[in-house]
Amino acid sequence: MSNIQEIQDEIIEEFSMLDGDMEMTIGYIMELGDQLPEMDEVLKTEENIVKGCQSKVWLNAELKEDKIVFEADSNTAITKGLVSMLVRVLSSQTPQEIVDADLYFIDKIGLNRFIGTQRSNGLGAMMKQMKIYGLAFSTKTNV
Repeated sequence: MSNIQEIQDEIIEEFSMLDGDMEMTIGYIMELGDQLPEMDEVLKTEENIVKGCQSKVWLNAELKEDKIVFEADSNTAITKGLVSMLVRVLSSQTPQEIVDADLYFIDKIGLNRFIGTQRSNGLGAMMKQMKIYGLAFSTKTNV
Protein backbone atom coordinates (compact mmCIF):
# COMPACT_ATOMS: atom_id res chain seq x y z
CA MET A 1 0.00 0.00 0.00
CA SER A 2 1.41 3.36 -1.00
CA ASN A 3 1.56 6.24 1.43
CA ILE A 4 -0.04 9.65 0.88
CA GLN A 5 3.15 11.25 -0.42
CA GLU A 6 3.84 8.45 -2.93
CA ILE A 7 0.29 8.61 -4.31
CA GLN A 8 0.48 12.40 -4.65
CA ASP A 9 3.80 12.08 -6.48
CA GLU A 10 2.20 9.56 -8.88
CA ILE A 11 -0.62 12.03 -9.63
CA ILE A 12 1.87 14.87 -10.17
CA GLU A 13 3.80 12.66 -12.61
CA GLU A 14 0.62 11.76 -14.52
CA PHE A 15 -0.38 15.42 -14.87
CA SER A 16 3.13 16.50 -15.88
CA MET A 17 2.70 14.44 -19.06
CA LEU A 18 -0.20 16.70 -20.06
CA ASP A 19 2.20 19.67 -20.12
CA GLY A 20 -0.37 22.14 -18.77
CA ASP A 21 -2.72 21.68 -21.74
CA MET A 22 -6.12 22.91 -20.50
CA GLU A 23 -8.28 20.66 -22.67
CA MET A 24 -6.23 17.51 -22.02
CA THR A 25 -6.12 18.24 -18.28
CA ILE A 26 -9.89 18.67 -17.99
CA GLY A 27 -10.37 15.52 -20.09
CA TYR A 28 -8.02 13.58 -17.82
CA ILE A 29 -9.78 14.81 -14.67
CA MET A 30 -13.10 13.57 -16.12
CA GLU A 31 -11.45 10.26 -17.06
CA LEU A 32 -10.30 9.84 -13.45
CA GLY A 33 -13.90 10.38 -12.35
CA ASP A 34 -15.02 7.61 -14.70
CA GLN A 35 -12.59 5.25 -12.94
CA LEU A 36 -14.07 5.96 -9.51
CA PRO A 37 -15.79 2.82 -8.21
CA GLU A 38 -19.59 3.05 -8.30
CA MET A 39 -21.04 4.35 -5.04
CA ASP A 40 -23.99 2.44 -3.64
CA GLU A 41 -27.19 4.47 -4.09
CA VAL A 42 -28.15 3.93 -0.43
CA LEU A 43 -25.10 6.01 0.56
CA LYS A 44 -26.25 8.98 -1.53
CA THR A 45 -28.04 10.59 1.37
CA GLU A 46 -28.40 14.17 2.53
CA GLU A 47 -26.10 13.26 5.42
CA ASN A 48 -23.28 12.31 3.00
CA ILE A 49 -23.49 15.47 0.86
CA VAL A 50 -20.40 17.66 1.15
CA LYS A 51 -21.49 21.14 2.16
CA GLY A 52 -19.88 23.99 0.26
CA CYS A 53 -19.83 22.35 -3.16
CA GLN A 54 -21.83 23.85 -6.00
CA SER A 55 -22.26 20.38 -7.53
CA LYS A 56 -23.64 17.50 -5.51
CA VAL A 57 -20.83 15.49 -3.95
CA TRP A 58 -21.50 12.50 -1.76
CA LEU A 59 -18.75 11.27 0.53
CA ASN A 60 -18.90 8.25 2.79
CA ALA A 61 -16.20 7.00 5.14
CA GLU A 62 -15.85 3.72 6.99
CA LEU A 63 -13.14 2.52 9.33
CA LYS A 64 -11.81 -0.85 8.21
CA GLU A 65 -8.85 -2.39 10.05
CA ASP A 66 -7.76 1.00 11.46
CA LYS A 67 -7.82 2.63 8.02
CA ILE A 68 -10.47 4.92 6.56
CA VAL A 69 -12.00 3.79 3.30
CA PHE A 70 -13.72 6.55 1.38
CA GLU A 71 -16.44 6.22 -1.23
CA ALA A 72 -17.57 9.21 -3.26
CA ASP A 73 -19.62 10.34 -6.22
CA SER A 74 -20.76 13.55 -7.86
CA ASN A 75 -23.43 14.60 -10.30
CA THR A 76 -20.88 16.39 -12.54
CA ALA A 77 -17.97 14.82 -14.41
CA ILE A 78 -15.22 17.29 -13.44
CA THR A 79 -16.18 17.33 -9.77
CA LYS A 80 -16.32 13.54 -9.77
CA GLY A 81 -12.78 13.55 -11.15
CA LEU A 82 -11.62 15.92 -8.43
CA VAL A 83 -13.11 13.86 -5.61
CA SER A 84 -11.68 10.69 -7.21
CA MET A 85 -8.17 12.11 -6.79
CA LEU A 86 -8.81 12.86 -3.11
CA VAL A 87 -10.22 9.36 -2.60
CA ARG A 88 -7.15 7.89 -4.33
CA VAL A 89 -4.79 9.87 -2.08
CA LEU A 90 -6.57 9.53 1.27
CA SER A 91 -8.53 6.25 1.16
CA SER A 92 -6.98 3.28 2.99
CA GLN A 93 -4.83 5.54 5.17
CA THR A 94 -5.01 5.78 8.96
CA PRO A 95 -7.14 8.53 10.51
CA GLN A 96 -4.03 10.32 11.82
CA GLU A 97 -2.30 10.20 8.42
CA ILE A 98 -5.39 11.83 6.89
CA VAL A 99 -5.52 14.54 9.55
CA ASP A 100 -1.79 15.27 9.11
CA ALA A 101 -1.81 15.05 5.29
CA ASP A 102 -0.32 17.95 3.36
CA LEU A 103 -2.18 17.75 0.07
CA TYR A 104 0.49 19.45 -2.03
CA PHE A 105 -0.41 17.74 -5.30
CA ILE A 106 -3.21 20.26 -5.94
CA ASP A 107 -0.76 23.17 -6.15
CA LYS A 108 1.96 21.14 -7.89
CA ILE A 109 -0.31 20.24 -10.81
CA GLY A 110 -1.77 23.75 -10.87
CA LEU A 111 -5.29 22.43 -10.46
CA ASN A 112 -6.72 25.81 -9.51
CA ARG A 113 -5.81 27.18 -12.97
CA PHE A 114 -8.05 24.57 -14.57
CA ILE A 115 -11.07 24.43 -12.30
CA GLY A 116 -12.02 28.00 -11.39
CA THR A 117 -13.02 29.55 -8.10
CA GLN A 118 -16.30 27.71 -7.47
CA ARG A 119 -14.80 24.25 -7.98
CA SER A 120 -11.72 25.32 -6.04
CA ASN A 121 -13.95 26.18 -3.08
CA GLY A 122 -15.73 22.85 -3.49
CA LEU A 123 -12.41 21.00 -3.57
CA GLY A 124 -11.50 22.74 -0.31
CA ALA A 125 -14.82 21.62 1.19
CA MET A 126 -14.15 18.01 0.11
CA MET A 127 -10.66 18.06 1.67
CA LYS A 128 -12.04 19.58 4.88
CA GLN A 129 -14.76 16.91 5.10
CA MET A 130 -12.22 14.10 4.62
CA LYS A 131 -10.00 15.56 7.35
CA ILE A 132 -13.05 15.85 9.64
CA TYR A 133 -13.70 12.13 9.09
CA GLY A 134 -10.02 11.51 9.91
CA LEU A 135 -10.35 13.49 13.13
CA ALA A 136 -13.62 11.78 14.10
CA PHE A 137 -12.20 8.29 13.51
CA SER A 138 -8.89 9.11 15.23
CA THR A 139 -10.76 9.97 18.43
CA LYS A 140 -12.67 6.67 18.15
CA THR A 141 -9.48 4.64 17.67
CA ASN A 142 -7.69 6.40 20.55
CA VAL A 143 -10.44 5.69 23.09
